[in-house]
Amino acid sequence: MPAALLALSAVPLAAGAFRLSELAGGAEITPANARFFASPLPVVLHILSASMYAFLGAFQFATGLRQRMPGWHRAAGRFLVLCGLLVGLSGLWMTLFYSRPAGTGELLYVLRLLFGSAMVVSILLGFAAIRRGNANRHRAWMMRGYAIGLGAGTQVLTQLVGALIIGPPSELGEALQMGAGWVINLAVAEWAIRKRPAPPARMASPRVSH
Repeated sequence: MPAALLALSAVPLAAGAFRLSELAGGAEITPANARFFASPLPVVLHILSASMYAFLGAFQFATGLRQRMPGWHRAAGRFLVLCGLLVGLSGLWMTLFYSRPAGTGELLYVLRLLFGSAMVVSILLGFAAIRRGNANRHRAWMMRGYAIGLGAGTQVLTQLVGALIIGPPSELGEALQMGAGWVINLAVAEWAIRKRPAPPARMASPRVSH
């Protein structure tokens, strides 16, 4: 599973690295990147936190590693909660306050706010669940949050398929293709959550009276 998740995130991570190199190298300012040069901190935080979230997060779902190194899983998990929240919150900030790029319609704007908020809420619910000792609910909510966070990887595929079938997309087509990436990831996550059998209930130890 980690290998598949890392492969899915490879293109967005490469795009993020290219964006950082643009900002660091003083690339030519164009209408497509002017908003990043005008306010670079949100996009830099978004790219760096998303890179850590995608890479380290993939190994959180490796059952063998989690069982052999529970301490590492917990420590990495705390760090990933911070990374994931930063990804979601910075994405929401950019949606609300950056100027909209060409081709961004109202539907895509709403979808970004919806799924960005859903990612933040999922991570908070997953963190609250493990604090209560509910590992199954923790795992489910963290899978949902990670699925939304990896939406950019699946969106590369949905946009490629859309371009091959219908050509350059309209504003509506762009929104539907982007939305499909998030929906597909969440559907796969829900399938994985429900497919995994629940562990048997632990029996309470009988008390011995003296």
